[in-house]
Amino acid sequence: MDNTFRQQGWQEPFTVAEIAAARRAARDEAGILAEALALARKLARALPFSEDVLAAYYCVRDKRTSARVKLILLAALAYFVMPIDAIPDIIPVLGFTDDAAVMAAAIAAVRGAILPEHRDAARDLIADAE
Repeated sequence: MDNTFRQQGWQEPFTVAEIAAARRAARDEAGILAEALALARKLARALPFSEDVLAAYYCVRDKRTSARVKLILLAALAYFVMPIDAIPDIIPVLGFTDDAAVMAAAIAAVRGAILPEHRDAARDLIADAE
């Protein structure tokens, strides 16, 4: 492994749930996006990382976004909407910690692709949810 790979913390292999999320995302982009948007809107004020989820959503929808970036973000969004994951989402407080970690890792991997306009659109949607 090269040092860049180690420094970014990508040393662990993908989990079964992460692989399932990536496969699902590749098969059903429109469905994943619709589910992610609905869940993020529902939880917009209560979910600390909802802006990240929505910014990823807008980045995937942007025609300028590369296929590689879309796949990474779609896999993270698929993991976010999966009802069964490492820590079930119905567990108060802890339920979304694994989702937040997956989303943070995906965003870190593609950090330059999420533009200020994606973040602005996410903030606008959160403000509208109030």
